[in-house]
Amino acid sequence: MYKTIITNNHKVFQKYKDRYDVLFLQEGSYMDVLNETRNKVHRGYKVLTHPMAGSLKPNQTPYKSIIIGEGRGVTDYESINLIENSIEAAIKFLKYKSTPKWSEKILKDFETVDLSFIENVVRNPMFDNA
Repeated sequence: MYKTIITNNHKVFQKYKDRYDVLFLQEGSYMDVLNETRNKVHRGYKVLTHPMAGSLKPNQTPYKSIIIGEGRGVTDYESINLIENSIEAAIKFLKYKSTPKWSEKILKDFETVDLSFIENVVRNPMFDNA
């Protein structure tokens, strides 16, 4: 299955740009990544990594990376529900409290954490066969 990583994380882009199709939203927000994923899902892609994976909430980190795969010619309603519910949850978190203006050091740490989520998926031998 052809895979795409949608990310606003420079570290993810740099590490995987030569191995996968990476849609890098350089100036994009966490919500931009979710919305772009939703757009792709509504065009037939399937979500391969949970949009809310990890212990960081949308109002804690500005970075998000999601892996999607080419659909099989049919709408994947499970992916639609997953991304729509994730967007709803993110909106609730961000309404409650916006993401702080973190220092550069903390932002780099958040980039590393987001990268580690993707690395753990990609490292799995089953991933390339999904």
